[in-house]
Amino acid sequence: MTQPPHDEPTASGTEELREQVEHTREELGQTVEALAAKTDVKARAQEKAAEVKDQAAAKAGELKEQAALKTEELKAKAAGLAHQAQDRLPDPVKSKAAQAAEQARAKAAQAGQLWQEKAPEPVRHTTSKGVRLARDNRGMLLAAAGALAVWLVCRRKG
Repeated sequence: MTQPPHDEPTASGTEELREQVEHTREELGQTVEALAAKTDVKARAQEKAAEVKDQAAAKAGELKEQAALKTEELKAKAAGLAHQAQDRLPDPVKSKAAQAAEQARAKAAQAGQLWQEKAPEPVRHTTSKGVRLARDNRGMLLAAAGALAVWLVCRRKG
């Protein structure tokens, strides 16, 4: 072992010497543990992976929130544009559109009834799940349809 520094007093008795030895052992044990933790690559990699995972989850949450806000903005904008377009339509066109919509609803109801009668149960079940999913994600579908419409208009102009 090394010699104690000259400015520190040496132990005066065996009991004090034992206390110094025990204290030195504790310090040495802590130092060894710290060095072992630094050399444990697997544990450090796991800690870093957990940190990156937490960061990714936080970023995903932010992006989801931003997407929801954008969807709401686009919905409001689309509703405003639809109202503007509807206000500009002449009354005869509005009436013909209402008639056409009513006829379309009636035909859709007939088609739905025919579907219920003729389609096999597994197909009806799968289709109803798809319809429910579309209803639940109506905002995203509208946003995607709006983006597609803008893209088509820009493509035709270009």
